[in-house]
Amino acid sequence: MIRYGLIGAGMMGQEHIRNINLLGDAAVTAVADPDEGMRALSLATAQSAKGYLTAEDLVLQSDVDVYLVAAPNDLHAGLLQRLMATDKPILVEKPLATTTADCRDLLNMAKGRRAPIWVAMEYRYMPPIQRLLQALDQGAVGDPRMVSIREHRFPFLPKVDDWNRFNSRTGGTLVEKCCHFWDLMRLILRSDPVRVYASAGVDVNHRDERYAGGIPDIVDNAYVVVDFANGTRGMLDLCMFAEGSHWQEFVAVTGPKARCDAMIPGPARFAPDAAPREAEFVTSIRALKREVREVVPTPPELLIAGDHHGSTFYQHQRFLKLVQDGGTPEVTLEDGYWSVLVGEAAEESARAGQAIDLSGRGP
Repeated sequence: MIRYGLIGAGMMGQEHIRNINLLGDAAVTAVADPDEGMRALSLATAQSAKGYLTAEDLVLQSDVDVYLVAAPNDLHAGLLQRLMATDKPILVEKPLATTTADCRDLLNMAKGRRAPIWVAMEYRYMPPIQRLLQALDQGAVGDPRMVSIREHRFPFLPKVDDWNRFNSRTGGTLVEKCCHFWDLMRLILRSDPVRVYASAGVDVNHRDERYAGGIPDIVDNAYVVVDFANGTRGMLDLCMFAEGSHWQEFVAVTGPKARCDAMIPGPARFAPDAAPREAEFVTSIRALKREVREVVPTPPELLIAGDHHGSTFYQHQRFLKLVQDGGTPEVTLEDGYWSVLVGEAAEESARAGQAIDLSGRGP
């Protein structure tokens, strides 16, 4: 039984607990969060766990095998610096940190550390994305030349202390939310980004909200174009005020032979009929001028366990195997750095109204 110490017991922390409960040979046995309500909800889900007020209390007083960080974004860097002083594996929620400067510090601190650190890029493990990656590996599109990602979804949900309403705590929407998409683009195109151009705005969400005199400043819609070193390109179409869309995410990869589309519904609780829907995968074959469509099923218990279409469970399966058998994380600190770098550049580009050159800014 692998024992997890969870730091950060909010909405995502509770999703992690529900999915770890399904693994069978793992359990969350310690939970740290300063918010009494969230800590109590997590302890009700992880019934064998002991609660702690702070991460330091958990580290000093609990006997766990791995650490799982699901605290607010701006706390990641400091928590990781503390946890890296231990010899235990770490799974840290995205983004790795809110700035590339903090990411670089973490990369430097991790040099020579033997225990693995895995950055939680759940979107890689959604069944329709896994089906897409399989098709690409089999040469379905030829060499991918373009990746187009559309996410039209509900606004950011309320969080403890409203931390997700401010760029200073999240890194900005194009870091906090979209690090998943920069990671997917880089994974699919097998190249590093060299240039980013973004147009974004704060047009609908949170405009009338005030928090201790602070006005939310996170963008709620954007178009972003990313150029890659091998001549390929990616585009993101983001809208955070489109709840009820049939497909929450739509990922299209196009090459000389075909286009492959992974179409992912949002959580059932945000659908107009509150009913779960299956993902779909479509291959549009250029030479035959036809498409092949298939359903990509996700077990119902995984849809109930979280809002990420089963990906949290499948990621935990692979992380647990790494902990048990050894090896290299599938999502590394370097991957985490690149996803923050592109998001940070997109935020800068949207403010400046010009493209941002990433040459020489890799880890």
